[in-house]
Amino acid sequence: MTDHRDEASRGDFALAELAPVGHAIFRVARLHKTLAGRLLRELGLYPGQELVMMRLWTEGPQRQVDLVRMLESEAPTVTRTIGRLEKAGLVFTTRSPTDRRSVVVTATEASLALRERVEQAWAMLEARTVGTWDERRRQDVLDALHALEANLAEGPDEG
Repeated sequence: MTDHRDEASRGDFALAELAPVGHAIFRVARLHKTLAGRLLRELGLYPGQELVMMRLWTEGPQRQVDLVRMLESEAPTVTRTIGRLEKAGLVFTTRSPTDRRSVVVTATEASLALRERVEQAWAMLEARTVGTWDERRRQDVLDALHALEANLAEGPDEG
């Protein structure tokens, strides 16, 4: 009988050997998303919903298309997210008075009670992510991540 954990472990090892940086990023991102999801579920939110709410809380009502751009997501995904937030009573949508094709998303007064808890969840996530690192190490990691992001933003290698 084959132990699937051994197969997964061998596959994981092969990926780590083939692309050690990419594999490490994947693993860290997965763990970060899992912890974020757990913290947000305690607030009744799903990952990504807090990003919409923070944007609305800090910048006021937003066109849905601008939220799609900000999240760098697909329009149907953002539509579902906003629908869930609306059903939960955290946002409401209206048609733009200047462009009837545009939907404007606004945080409800009731959602404001959640803001501090969302900020606390992100602070807890940050604390857990960096542990006891000093400021220099944090800055070194941020610099490395910015460089990785710039590399990836250049797009696929054509040559």
